[in-house]
Parts: sequence; structure tokens; C-alpha cells
Amino acid sequence: MSGVYFLLGICGFLFVLFLFGLRNARAEEKKFCNKFKKEFGQKPDKRLLSKNSHISGYHEKHKGQYFVDDITFSDLSMTEVFDRINYCESSSGEEYLYYMLRNPRYVDDFDELENELKGLSENEEERIRLKSVFHKIGKSGKYSIYDYLELLSGAKRISAVPHYLALVLMVASIIYMSFVNFTVGFIALLAVVSYNIVTYFKIKAQIEPYLVTFAYICRLIRWAKEIAAEKTSAFSKECEELKSLTDTLGGFSRNSWIVISGAGRTGSGNPLDIIADYVRMITHIDLIKFGRMFDKLEPEKGSVDRLITIMGKMDATLAICYYRASLDGKYCRPVFVSDDTYKIEDGYHPLLDSPVPNSIVLNRGLLLTGSNASGKSTFLKMSAINSIFAQTIHTCTAVSYTGRLFRIYSSMALRDDLNLGDSYYMAEIKSLKRVIDAARDKAAAPVLCFVDEVLRGTNTTERIAASSMVLDYFTKEGVFCFAATHDGELCGILSDKYDIYHFEGDMTGGDVIFDYKIRTGPATTRNAIKLLESIGYDKSIVEDAEAMAEYFDKEGIWKRCK
Repeated sequence: MSGVYFLLGICGFLFVLFLFGLRNARAEEKKFCNKFKKEFGQKPDKRLLSKNSHISGYHEKHKGQYFVDDITFSDLSMTEVFDRINYCESSSGEEYLYYMLRNPRYVDDFDELENELKGLSENEEERIRLKSVFHKIGKSGKYSIYDYLELLSGAKRISAVPHYLALVLMVASIIYMSFVNFTVGFIALLAVVSYNIVTYFKIKAQIEPYLVTFAYICRLIRWAKEIAAEKTSAFSKECEELKSLTDTLGGFSRNSWIVISGAGRTGSGNPLDIIADYVRMITHIDLIKFGRMFDKLEPEKGSVDRLITIMGKMDATLAICYYRASLDGKYCRPVFVSDDTYKIEDGYHPLLDSPVPNSIVLNRGLLLTGSNASGKSTFLKMSAINSIFAQTIHTCTAVSYTGRLFRIYSSMALRDDLNLGDSYYMAEIKSLKRVIDAARDKAAAPVLCFVDEVLRGTNTTERIAASSMVLDYFTKEGVFCFAATHDGELCGILSDKYDIYHFEGDMTGGDVIFDYKIRTGPATTRNAIKLLESIGYDKSIVEDAEAMAEYFDKEGIWKRCK
């Protein structure tokens, strides 16, 4: 009978832990609900930074014919921009938000998004409830679901027979321990448990990514069912489809608690979840369940994909709502037009803490001059990011934004490609060629491109000749181009094709002070030589350099150094 008392003691201990865990879960939910409430209007908390190195999984699976390419995404530091707008609590939300930024829309069909955002912003209770649900779904860790969904058909199925046999031996040992001989039964139980623990990690290492994926899908199904049952008003249309999908996937998620490891989810500290992990380790019940789920998921991958899409879209929409709130009203909804009007009023870069807003109105391309550090590159990036924001999250960091629906490219932060053996100049001309190739597709949306320091990788004479012809050709192909340059000669060559603007600074107290405000016309001051003096170069170097520049301006040739 001592074995019976031993088992009763274990059951009592587990019951106490259950009550303790339930209390902790409720306290944790209350804590996070208060946190979600306080975070509305603030920048994203550090806990929301994506730890998924495969965040592009959904994008790679669903990208359209045109998307923001890798060069442009890198040029504009869009990974950092993504982190600024990422308020997503779930991996499906993160991946969908990333997909949105990489796949601009080419039809002005944002009414549904705006209605959802309006509903979420006005209903705090519903907004926090949804945040809580997506927080419970959590992140899938370093894996993207799509990394492994596509591999299911080729994965090796694990036989459940050895695990069932071990369970039978375990039950027999407990019975023998309880009613025949405690010592012998306990030793036998210990032997079986030890064998299961030793083999568990080897087997689980092979299927760990699939278990993580299955567990994540099960959490999606569980909480999608709750969202559908509550009929969330902001996503009423989605709720109807979620109900149908969760019914379809009910067989896959049945008894899903077996594979869901609470200890691996974001914010989970429930001791019962930790104990459940040990139970899985000892009994292999998650490995047994894996085989059954494996068989059920393969024919339902289409339904899973649709479930991820809907839940991801909802979480991403929540993120946009939180992002708008964090801007304290300093944003606008874009206006799309069919002509060549491009207008930004008081636009600013979303990553700057104290940005200087700038405005511009254009009906053709822009040629931008000015010295280093004057604000040219920041202005280009501000305009490009707002153009992407307009066609993705329908939220621009400006008082107003007006423009066409564009395909957006950039050529800004290039470098030598040692793997391909490309010099900087070769990388430049390949980057610009891809813009020309895109522009030749007249059936698609027009091209908007941003070029920083056109063809800086070659000598002055060839740079001016080649860059002027490339920029001229852009206009012939209908490319709307923003180009920054140090070559003032381009202003005269292209003045009838591009509007000319500049940034400049004033020399004050031995240093150049920039106000970062855009002005019409070409740059009229030289600050590069003055900067030499400001950091301590010998006065003779500065004076001789200025004299040489003045001589070139008058005579058109460079005089020799003495």
C-alpha cells in the first residue's frame, strides 16, 4: 500500500501546483493587460524585438511579381524601420507585417484596413483583449513555420511502437510497485524512465523544428477559435472565416496540449508547464502525438496557410494601430493620384528622435545638391520610406503625402561585392540597370527611384558624362527619380528635365552648422574645404585648396601644385 500512498502524494502535489499555476497565470495575464494598456502611444517595448532570423518566411511564400527588393530594403535600413513599427506579439504577426513592408499595394484598396484601425483605436477593451490573445500565441523562436511546412512531405515519420512499449512497461512497473513489491517495481520504473529520458533528447532533436511548428499551429487554432467565438467587431469578416478554418483543423489540434510546451512560449512562467515538459520527457507522449499530427497536417497545409494569413494580418493591423498612436498625431493617410504630382508636407524620417521636417512638391524628378552631412541622404530615405509606408501600412510620417502608386527602387548604400568580383563602380551600374529594366515593363506601375551620389565610383569626367545620360534616360523611360549628387555640373545639364534643390550650411565659429532644410536651386556655397579648417588642418592647405577651386571655376582647368 505504500505505493498507493506515494501516488496519492504525487497527485496532491500536482493539484497544489495546478492551483498555484492557475493563480500565477491569472496574475500574469492581468500584468500584461496593464502593460498593453500603458504601451499604447509608446515606442515598442524591447521584448517585442524580433528574434526570428527567418522572419521573411511568409514573404518568400507569398511575394508577388513585384516587391521591394533586397537592395532597396537594405539601402533604407528597413530592418530597423520594421523594429520601430513592430508591436506584434506573435510570429505570424511579425512575418505578416514584414510581408506588408516588402509587398506594396498597387490598388487604392485601404478602406478595409482603415475601418479595422478605426475600430481598434476606439475600442480599448477589444484592443487589449486581442493583444492578450496574440501574446498567448507568442513567438515560434528561431524558426519560421514556413521553413518546415514545406518539408513535411519529405520528413521521415517516427514509429510510435517503441514509445508505446515503454509506456506499457512503465504502467506495469507502477502496478508491481503498488501491489507486489515496491522496491523491485520502483527500480524497474526508474530503469524505464531513465531509458526514456536518455532517448528523448536524441529523438526530439531530430523533430524539434516540427514540434515547435506543430505547437505554434495548435496555439493559433486554439486562440483563433476564441476570437471567432467572441466575434471581434474590428475583424467581423475574419471571424467568420476563422470559425470555418478552426472546424476544419479540429482533428489536428485535438489534445494539442500534449505537444504545446508552455515553458517555451513568450512570458510563460507557469510551473505546471514546466512539469508538463518533464512528463513529456519521461513518457514521450509528445513524440507519440507528433506521428498522429504529422499524418493529419499534410493534407491541410492550405488551411494552415490561410489561418496564419488571417491571424498574422490581425496582429499586424494591431501593430499599425499601436504605431500610429505612438506618433502622437504626427502622421497622415496618403492620397493617391493618377498624374505625376508628388507632394510631401513636413515629412520626417521615422527613426530620428528629433527630425527636421521638410516639404516638397514635384511634377518631375529631383536633383539634389549640397555638401556631406547636410541632409541629402536623410531626405532621400525619408521620401522613399514614406512612399513605401503609403502603399503598405497606409501611414506616412508627414502632415500630408500625395503621389502615384509606384514600384520603388533605390541605389544608395552600395559596396564592393568580393564574392562576385564586382568593383564599387560595377555594383553601381548593375544597380542602376535593374531600375532601367524595371521601367521598361510598361504594363506595371511606374518606377520611383532614389539614387545617392550617382556613379561616385569613377573619375569626374566620365562620372558626369555617364550619370547625366543615365538620369536623362530615366526621364525617357518614365522613371520618377530623386538623385543626390556633389557634381554641380549636372544641375546645368539636366535643369530642363529635373527640378533642382539643395541643402547647405553656414560657417559659424570655425565650424559648419547645418539646418537640414531643403531649398530650391543648386548649392551656392562650398563647405567641404572649410570643414578641413574646422577640424585643425594647416591653414595653408585650406587657403591653397580654396584658391585652386576658384581658379578652376574661372578657367575651367586645374592648375598644378607648386
